[in-house]
Amino acid sequence: MTVARASCEKRGMIPAVARLPDLLQDALGKACVLTEALPWISRFAGKTFVIKYGGAAMKEPGLREDFARDVALLSYVGIRVVVVHGGGPQIDAMLERLGLVPRKVLGMRVTDPATMEVVEMVLAGRINQELCELINAHGGRAVGLSGHDAGFLRCEVLRAEGGEDLGLVGTPRLVEPALLRTLDEGGFIPVIAPIGVDGDGRSLNVNADLVAGAVASALGAEKLVLLTDVAGVLDKSGALLGSLDAAQAEAAISGGDIAGGMIPKVRCCLEALSKGVKSAHIVDGRQPHTMLLEIFTDRGIGTQLRA
Repeated sequence: MTVARASCEKRGMIPAVARLPDLLQDALGKACVLTEALPWISRFAGKTFVIKYGGAAMKEPGLREDFARDVALLSYVGIRVVVVHGGGPQIDAMLERLGLVPRKVLGMRVTDPATMEVVEMVLAGRINQELCELINAHGGRAVGLSGHDAGFLRCEVLRAEGGEDLGLVGTPRLVEPALLRTLDEGGFIPVIAPIGVDGDGRSLNVNADLVAGAVASALGAEKLVLLTDVAGVLDKSGALLGSLDAAQAEAAISGGDIAGGMIPKVRCCLEALSKGVKSAHIVDGRQPHTMLLEIFTDRGIGTQLRA
């Protein structure tokens, strides 16, 4: 059963045992989703959504097309979209092609000057350009950026928890929103490569989740959306936690329901919520259009975090 059909049945628009041709059932389901989306579109018109794009959604051609189409659609209906993208697997592949060995400490890439050159080449030179081209091909007006553009993403050097030197790795210190707001107001879609600059103008490699959270906070975004390679936040049994407030999320971390690599994603969301972002969503990027289903349907499809 499609998500659209299930949504219609839940709202009583299609009987659960309706004996209609499959094509008609599917068409009615799509119409139902459109009508369900209308009040949400009206509510969010003129608001800012910051979307972190990464994982499987970046690697599979069909999902890349779907993402670009969805971003263009959000822009068409009046939502101000800002995209922050990752690119870890692509950086690893390029390092290996060049005979350089990727090295990580506690999941963070150790970034010496040679590695930083590759990071910039892959993120700002390749992925960012390709993503802008794809969004533009679907009718969007994407503009590629890195922290060097007007120095809008200022960062400081980050060390690992154990004090290990990670090299040219940064954490956001200040996001100057003027450039992003100018692009938003002009109907453009900023697409940000997670490369920051320090006080000396050096490039720093920054985690894309952290950049997305910092940008959302600086813009006072309505929503922060993180696309991941899991269905959302899962508890110990593997069940999806559809909605959490900040206190519930902290309790789930303390109790071990939220663990591993999901902890920094949830903490990133909580940090953004504490700075004025209205809601944050962790959504499965391995399935098509999950971002739209999370945002524009009553029950959603991932995990929503609230202040």
